[in-house]
Amino acid sequence: MRQTHTVIVVGAGAGGLASAISAAAAGFDVTVIERTSAPGGKMRQLSAGGRPVDAGPTVLTMRWVFEQLFALAGADLGARIGLKRAELLARHGWRDGARLDLFASIEDSARAIADFSDRENAEGYRRFAADSAAMFSTLKPSYIDAQRPGPLALMQRIGLFNLRDQLALKPLSSMWSALGSYFPDPRLQQLFGRYATYCGSSPFMAPATLMLVAHVEQDGIWLADGGMHAVARAMERLAADMGVRFRYNTEVQAIDTRDGCVKGVTLKDGETLPTDSIIFNGDISALAALTGEAGGTGVARTPPEARSLSAVTFAMTARTSGFPLAHHNVFFSDDYAAEFEALIGKHTMPLIPTTYICAQDRSHEGGLAAGHDGERMLFILNAPADGDTKTFTTKETGECLDQALDHLSACGLSVDRTLMEVVPTTPDQFHRLFPATGGALYGRASHGWMASFQRPGARTRIQGLYLAGGSAHPGPGVPMATLSGMLAAESLAVDRASMLPSRRAVISGGMSTA
Repeated sequence: MRQTHTVIVVGAGAGGLASAISAAAAGFDVTVIERTSAPGGKMRQLSAGGRPVDAGPTVLTMRWVFEQLFALAGADLGARIGLKRAELLARHGWRDGARLDLFASIEDSARAIADFSDRENAEGYRRFAADSAAMFSTLKPSYIDAQRPGPLALMQRIGLFNLRDQLALKPLSSMWSALGSYFPDPRLQQLFGRYATYCGSSPFMAPATLMLVAHVEQDGIWLADGGMHAVARAMERLAADMGVRFRYNTEVQAIDTRDGCVKGVTLKDGETLPTDSIIFNGDISALAALTGEAGGTGVARTPPEARSLSAVTFAMTARTSGFPLAHHNVFFSDDYAAEFEALIGKHTMPLIPTTYICAQDRSHEGGLAAGHDGERMLFILNAPADGDTKTFTTKETGECLDQALDHLSACGLSVDRTLMEVVPTTPDQFHRLFPATGGALYGRASHGWMASFQRPGARTRIQGLYLAGGSAHPGPGVPMATLSGMLAAESLAVDRASMLPSRRAVISGGMSTA
């Protein structure tokens, strides 16, 4: 009888869940070890006012990634998760009372921008939408949906002599400067520059290539029944249906290696689990402490100065009035440059923080579900990733909330403070949730044209040890972390097949094995 090869996945975040599903689909025997009590990693849920509130990522894009993953397991995504496409992507507000909605329809957004600003900026948006779509079209097969290339390999995939597409990626321009060529209105530079924060980065330091994030949203934002944590639960159920075992409330103390090869894991309670294949779904900065081999993995920790942003978040239930919330909302400060100077230059919280609100009981256009006294919301404020050196006091956390509420009030949104039920999470708490990160939520910041190539790929120098998650290629965010898990499982399957020629464990689905 053929012996089934055992794979251990460390961490049940999006990357770990995707790698477990992909590896199981390829015929491997998979066990997932998770230190918390639930799947999802950053796709976590908190209880506020006795109700579950999504307290991590809130935007689901790149549906094709999840369709591809579920298809590997012979499952239909739509049958497993209720998903509704949002026609209104987000509502944006400013302190002077200005308001702008963006839509899935490019022409609807262009008309809204013309009314908000003028025809010149609307035409700039049409050019911006076309250019960001072209960027994504170029990078999807060559970078996003493929094993990590170096700069030369990426040029080869695009075409060494295809200078037009290479230059169209704008790798040497900052996102902020590039946006100025589309939008004379500085408010629109601010709005579209915010997409750099999806990678925990500053639009003043990130390459213009991150414009493609705007296309990803315009191409489709999806609202999942039950929220983002329900997506993690659906992935967990699919994996379990395939025979994947989950061990929750179980912490890995060490990844055991010998002679440059994986030998198993040692758990915190002293139990050892033998295996020669591990997929590590955690931040790369935590890897050295687990392997005990300085430099042995070939994966360096992210230095503090290169970390992405962290956040101060508030999961809450509260009553609101005034500004008509949609599902996704952003309230901008007046001085974006000063905000990022505080966050990155001075490592402090800005006095007037741009505030994102996911109003989780509202439809995409703003309809509020009935039946509850108050609505569920998640506030997200960018913060420095210094959670390993600074602890937020209760007073400081309260001051952050007061500053955000005062800012929202200036933008026209009133939140009844007398009935709020609030659960905060600060960078030091994120550091404890995700060890060795300082609270950085996106791995390495995407600052400079080389940053994307400094994220490690799926393979390490230790035979049998693979990487998944937002700090590895292709980058942060739930869809990208999901792709990283699929790429890790693909690398594992290819490597096992090369060592055991009789085995044909091949993962299909269109991802390059280059």
